[in-house]
Amino acid sequence: MKKHKVRHYSGIGGQAVLEGVMMRNRDKYAVAVRKPDGSIVVDVEEYRGVMAGSKLLNIPFIRGIFVFLDSLILGMKALNYSSTFYEDDEKPTKFDKAADKVTAGNEDTFLMAITTIISFVFAIALFMLLPYFISSIFQDYIRNASLMAILEGVVRILIFILYILAISCMKDIKRLFRYHGAEHKCINCIERGRPLTVQNAMRSNRLHKRCGSSFLLFVMLVSIVLFFFIRVDSLVWRLVLRILLIPVIAGISYEIIRLAGRSDNIIIRIVSAPGLWMQRLTTKEPDEEMIEVAIKSVEAVFDWREYIKDSFGYEVEDYNEHVQKSV
Repeated sequence: MKKHKVRHYSGIGGQAVLEGVMMRNRDKYAVAVRKPDGSIVVDVEEYRGVMAGSKLLNIPFIRGIFVFLDSLILGMKALNYSSTFYEDDEKPTKFDKAADKVTAGNEDTFLMAITTIISFVFAIALFMLLPYFISSIFQDYIRNASLMAILEGVVRILIFILYILAISCMKDIKRLFRYHGAEHKCINCIERGRPLTVQNAMRSNRLHKRCGSSFLLFVMLVSIVLFFFIRVDSLVWRLVLRILLIPVIAGISYEIIRLAGRSDNIIIRIVSAPGLWMQRLTTKEPDEEMIEVAIKSVEAVFDWREYIKDSFGYEVEDYNEHVQKSV
């Protein structure tokens, strides 16, 4: 029996949030959250991006920089929204009152901006600068600059893996990774031409080539190649370059993952393999309730029935007949 393997690019993407899933389709995004009382709340908003309408978004290797920035901003907004349903019912502190006064009532936006900046600085220090300092310990034993560049990249990947393993021990992160799996399963379900039901999503793959985890791994692999060829003698400039080249690395990595999401030839499958392996750490199998939340998020911004009709040529009601013809 021939297995049905057709995949079509849907264009939707998202991320896991606290007890929920955010899905984005073009300029609209939805955050679906399972509230403490068991009900599901869905918030639909519009986000056009920091460079909306700019021709720069059509330029390869440049557009990835802004897509990456948008994903950070939107991701923090979605996480901040989901966390409001699980905040402790406490009275505002003096700091809360002062921050609210200084920001003219925009305390949440202000704190989100501060959190984003701190997180970005922490990521640079942990994944860009620390690997350099660790690898430099061996420079008295390894005189070859090319080997040192490779060693730095290997250390960077190891730090990233250890970081993922460490945070995955936390209860909240474990559930976040399960919602991450729910997000992927829903996207894979509709991109395989299956009606988006809990049962169909549950039997879909939790790994997806357009995942942010794969993107981060591509960032590290691309950095190995760039730092292999770009070398300077000054210690200060070595550190500065590792920061300045982040947009370049992000731009290149975005093009790779964008191509991976639209192609399925043997070369793309080989290139995508390390990222899919990484997703085995950052996604876990969800339960049916998590799938229900993810489906609510998808349906708030994406007409998957119309998508299946346009991409696979059949009505959802004729799904069983379509499957019989394709095997």
